[in-house]
Amino acid sequence: MPQSDTAAHVRLDRHPHHTSAVTATLTGSSPTTARALLSVHGFRPTGEQSLVLARIDHEEPHYAQQAAQALRAAGITVAITPALQEDIDTEWDWAGHPLHWLDRDEIRDVSNQAQQIHDDIVAGRLTIHLHAHDGWTIVAVGTYRDGRGVHLHGEDHLRQIATVYTGPTEALTEFERLHGAAVRPGPAPATDAEQAAAQALAPARETQSQTETQEPATRTVPVYAADAGDHEALLADFLDNHRDWEKYRTWSDETTVASHKSLTRRAQFTHEAAPKETAWAFAAYDSPVGDRLWHATATARTPAALVRTLLDTLTSPDAHRPRPESGPGHARATGPEPALATAASTLLEAGWQQTSYTWGIQWTPPNGDGAGLRFDARTTRTADSLPGWTAWAGTSTDRPTWRFRLSPQTPVTALEDLAHELAHGQVTHRLPSTGSPQRAHHTAPAPTLPPQPPTTRASRTR
Repeated sequence: MPQSDTAAHVRLDRHPHHTSAVTATLTGSSPTTARALLSVHGFRPTGEQSLVLARIDHEEPHYAQQAAQALRAAGITVAITPALQEDIDTEWDWAGHPLHWLDRDEIRDVSNQAQQIHDDIVAGRLTIHLHAHDGWTIVAVGTYRDGRGVHLHGEDHLRQIATVYTGPTEALTEFERLHGAAVRPGPAPATDAEQAAAQALAPARETQSQTETQEPATRTVPVYAADAGDHEALLADFLDNHRDWEKYRTWSDETTVASHKSLTRRAQFTHEAAPKETAWAFAAYDSPVGDRLWHATATARTPAALVRTLLDTLTSPDAHRPRPESGPGHARATGPEPALATAASTLLEAGWQQTSYTWGIQWTPPNGDGAGLRFDARTTRTADSLPGWTAWAGTSTDRPTWRFRLSPQTPVTALEDLAHELAHGQVTHRLPSTGSPQRAHHTAPAPTLPPQPPTTRASRTR
């Protein structure tokens, strides 16, 4: 192999503005082979020395690892940043995937087929003529360059070819017959995932004026898109300002427990938790030896401002009131019903989008950021189960940058404060004096999962 190519170096990193996308930076005298191998694995050039892998199925870390293996086999030096390596090593469970009967590899195959359809459309190999909504999802009809007509079913990582026709005439006629008045011209509007991928793949501007490259001294982001912040300082500040709370360390010295003097409320903090592991656990009890009323957990990357809302809830007398009796004449101070109405009102007033599913309700930000609050109605069958409520940011609740889980009996005041912080909270980051912006954890939109996928029609032969 030519020495000039083997002298190439490739650095793979997380994209600064897209949670799952991956950037590749090339250095070396002649990185021709490196660029070609990256292209084979889905990377697209955004500059002379930069490429980006941005997919609609959010499987970029998996395919970036495959690209790294191919590059190394060709004798090319590859450096993977720790943040990206963590994403590569994390195996997502896809607990909410509608094709739940498939195993992880089969799910990845389905989403890769959907990615290929998306790539064909973007590259012009597949032209979409009409689309419609069939009551479950988006359907469309298109034609490949070789003359094949196809009916498509689904969106994003669930899109698939439902039927293949020998030509466009038969495909168009059958599509209009099946969907009638619902038919609309051209392709459907781009989904959040498609828009995010397109933005990540936009060519970088190689030259900018000095005014354009100057960064402000600070940057303000929504609280759900903020960095984790200093959780150690948060705990110390909480204990300093609440003298009726005491702290003690566990036998391993890895965890600090903050307990109210009544012994009915406690917060537990694990100091060295990995970013996606549980770092905080909260609980309230009827009495020092009574039943647990409610509990919550938060991962280490959860923004400190959101963690503070639960700590503040624990200082309130409402946090440890005995669970009210059910039945006529007894008002219910905790539980999903009043909390549901309160959270919905707070988020809807702030412009958040509400989506109802067979299993519950989800609210997402109006700007399309990958974050949200989810209520799972199925958990009400077991009052002490987790999660009744899930706040998150990232690709989805199954693939979060951070995740905050709360049991169904969490007090209404806690859900109200959490919803208000999600809707209106902002965090200001100070940027380094060098002028290079501090990396914030921006998130990608969550893929839309229908309650149950329709049955795919049998394909016709050419």
